[in-house]
Amino acid sequence: MSTTTRVSNANMMTLTEKLSRFSWVLFIPMCVVLFFSVIVLFSAGGGSWVPFALSQLSKIIFGMFIFFFVSFSNIKTWIKSAYFIYAVALIMIIMVTFVGDVGMGAQRWLSLGFINIQPSEFIKIALVLALARYFAWANSVELSQFKNYLVPILMLLIPFILICAQPDLGTGISLALITVGMFYIVGANKKWFLIAGLIGILALPGIWYGAMHDYQRNRVITLFNPEADVRGAGYQINQAKIAFGSGGIVGKGYMHGTQSQQSFLPEKQTDFIFTMLGEEFGFMGAFMLLMIYTFIVIMLFWAAKTCRNRFGQLICFGFMLNFFIYYFINISMVLGILPTVGVPLPLMSFGGSSLISLLFGFGLCQNAHIHKDQQLSSKGF
Repeated sequence: MSTTTRVSNANMMTLTEKLSRFSWVLFIPMCVVLFFSVIVLFSAGGGSWVPFALSQLSKIIFGMFIFFFVSFSNIKTWIKSAYFIYAVALIMIIMVTFVGDVGMGAQRWLSLGFINIQPSEFIKIALVLALARYFAWANSVELSQFKNYLVPILMLLIPFILICAQPDLGTGISLALITVGMFYIVGANKKWFLIAGLIGILALPGIWYGAMHDYQRNRVITLFNPEADVRGAGYQINQAKIAFGSGGIVGKGYMHGTQSQQSFLPEKQTDFIFTMLGEEFGFMGAFMLLMIYTFIVIMLFWAAKTCRNRFGQLICFGFMLNFFIYYFINISMVLGILPTVGVPLPLMSFGGSSLISLLFGFGLCQNAHIHKDQQLSSKGF
């Protein structure tokens, strides 16, 4: 019996067969970044396991259980539950609007009593899963008709509007870019992107004056003149540039970063952790992390290209876009290329919601890779 025949039914695959298909070249760099995360967060805590490193380590362990469960489960489980997972994530987003906790001027967290979660992080993966399910069995005729994109557009717009109102413009933009990217991957008409771009440009004045808060406008203005208000709107980006630039080629040394250790660097454990890495490990440390991120993106692309079923392809492509957008926006932000937004550095920043959602996403990609030769039918779904 050929390998393709043996894996035609997921239930026939043994755990040993699944392990033989496990992508170690994707798993190992993921673990390397997680290791760096704990190391840098230990330094962020002043050489102590609390309050950051130990907490992050416990979240990594919990996330790994989710990762392995998702990786080795039946791929049909995720096809069947795709819309349900999206619905649950969307309900949590809606709940944040009414009963969410406010922190740092934004209403983004949902308290479950023993833990606070940020649903906007989970909706990124849930949206990829739902879109992959929606487009998996669409034929070329259906993909050429605009009406068949109305449901996916609605899937984007509802969480997009709610998240931007929290306000969390960074995550909202990320969702929009992921959706546009998946539309492009499935073969949407190119002229639709041009029309959408023109509409977006025409809407900019209304967004600027009607939808954005004063502090968000100040962040955009500060991008072009960060020295204009070094104690106010420009404080974060100026401190980030000082810290990153002072690291030089090889850095000041582990736990010897002056800006980070003396608390001049804001949010050093979350949004600005890349700057802390640059200060202590220099250009070489930052460059190495970028190379690992790039390698992960390449491996996700390869997993998508080698997957023989459409659902698995779209999962890998969608998560690849999500992961790339994550670190591109964060690193561009801390280097002063983009305005400051609340987007964490993937697998590095302190926080459970981002970490768990990413490990869930990596698990889905591993699952797609393990079942890459399985032919999936839309019947029964």
